[in-house]
Amino acid sequence: MSRRVVRQSKFRHVFGQAAKADQTYEDIRVSKVTWDSSFCAVNPKFLAIIVEAGGGGAFIVLPLAKTGRVDKNYPLVTGHTAPVLDIDWCPHNDNVIASASDDTTIMVWQIPDYTPVRNITEPIITLEGHSKRVGVLSWHPTARNVLLSAGGDNVIIIWNVGTGEVLISLDDMHPDVIHSVCWNSNGSLLATTCKDKTLRIINPRKGQVVTERFAAHEGMRPMRAVFTRQGHIFTTGFTRMSQRELGLWDPSNFEEPVALQEMDTSNGVLLPFYDPDSGIVYLCGKGDSSIRYFEITDEPPFVHYLNTFSSKEPQRGMGFMPKRGLDVSKCEIARFYKLHERKCEPIIMTVPRKSDLFQDDLYPDTPGPEAALEADEWLSGQDAEPVLISLRDGYVPPKHRELRVTKRNILDERPPSGPRRSQSASDASLSQQHTLETLLEEIKALRERVQAQEQRITALENMLCELVDGTD
Repeated sequence: MSRRVVRQSKFRHVFGQAAKADQTYEDIRVSKVTWDSSFCAVNPKFLAIIVEAGGGGAFIVLPLAKTGRVDKNYPLVTGHTAPVLDIDWCPHNDNVIASASDDTTIMVWQIPDYTPVRNITEPIITLEGHSKRVGVLSWHPTARNVLLSAGGDNVIIIWNVGTGEVLISLDDMHPDVIHSVCWNSNGSLLATTCKDKTLRIINPRKGQVVTERFAAHEGMRPMRAVFTRQGHIFTTGFTRMSQRELGLWDPSNFEEPVALQEMDTSNGVLLPFYDPDSGIVYLCGKGDSSIRYFEITDEPPFVHYLNTFSSKEPQRGMGFMPKRGLDVSKCEIARFYKLHERKCEPIIMTVPRKSDLFQDDLYPDTPGPEAALEADEWLSGQDAEPVLISLRDGYVPPKHRELRVTKRNILDERPPSGPRRSQSASDASLSQQHTLETLLEEIKALRERVQAQEQRITALENMLCELVDGTD
C-alpha cells in the first residue's frame, strides 16, 4: 500500500460511530433472507425495511424523524402475494418507492408524508412482464420514471413507470441468474454480474454487450459490480479458494485488472456502496460485524485501504443514505442503516474538522432530486449528467410530489370497420359502433370523475399533513 497517498488523503481519518439507543428503530420484524439483497432502503425522508407479513409480501416505511420502538400495529405497505425481494427509492421523488417480489411483479408506491392509519394496499401501478421472481431493482440516475428490473427468468426489463410500458427488454444476454445491475453516472451503460461468472458492460438502448470479462473473480459465489466516477468498474467476489476479493477494472481493457486484492476467508457476500463525490467505496459483508472502506484514486495502488468500523453484532443488511441526506454541519460523509434481527440503527461516518464552517472539499455539488431527462428523451438516445445541487446550506426535502401515471387505453383507438357484405351485416356493424361510442363516452365520464376525486383526496391529504405538522 502506498503510504504517501494515504497520508495525503483528506479521508485518512474517517471515524464511524453507532447510534445511541434513542436513535434506533426497534422491534422491527425483518424477513428471512430469500434473495441476495440488502433488504433496506433509505432516503432523506424515509427508511423502508422488508418485514414478515403472514407469508405475504410487505415492507414497512418509517419517517426518519421518529425513532424508537415501532408499534406492532404500525401500517405496512402490502400488496404482493409473495415475499418482497428488493425495494428501491426513486432518486427524483422521495415519496415514491418500487418493490419487487417473488410473485413476478413490480409495484410502485406513493408514500404520504403523514403516517397512514391503515395498511397501504393500492400501488400507483403494477408492472407485469417477468415470468419468474424479480430480485433486482434500480432507478435510472438521470431520466424521470425510468426503472430497471432483473428477474429469475434472466431478463432485464427497463420500464417507463409513467405509462406502465416496457421501454427495453434484454432477454438474450444472460444465460443464468443475474446477481447485480448498476447504471453508470449518466445512465447510458449498465454493468451486470451473472451466475455464469461473467462481468458485462451493456448499452441497453442498442441492446448490445459493449465488452465482457469472464471470471473477473474465479469463485462461484455471487459477484457485485459498481461504476466509479473515473468510468472504471469496482467488483467484489471470491477466489477459487473461496477467499473474498475486490478488483478494479478498466472497461477499455478487460484483459488485466487495474487492481486486485484478496480480503479474507469469510463467506458473506461483500456489498459495495460507492460515493462518487469522495471516491470512497464501503464494503459491508452479510453476517459481518464490520464495514471496511477504501478510497479509489488514479494513483497506484488505485484502491487504498482507509479504515474499518467494527461492532459486536453482525449485520443482516445495510442501507446507504444519499449524500443530500447527510448533516454537513457535523462533517458527515456517509450514513448507513444497519439491520439487526429486530432493530435498525444508524452508523455515521465523519471526518473530524476543527472549523465549524462549511467544508467545500468534503461536499462538492452532488446529484439532487430533479431529473435531467424525460423517459422519451433518454430512449431516443439523449444522455445528460445528473442535475447537481449545493449542500452549503444543507438539504431541505421538497414537499410531497405526486407521481402521475397515464396508461394508454386500447379503447382510445377505434378498430377499422369491416366490409359491408349485406344489409344485416351493416346493421350489426352500426350497432357495434354505436355500442363502442357509448362505452367510450362512459369511460371518459368515469375518468373525469376519478380525476376529480383524486384531486379532492390530494387536497384533503395536504390539509391533514399541515394539521399534523402543526401539532408536532
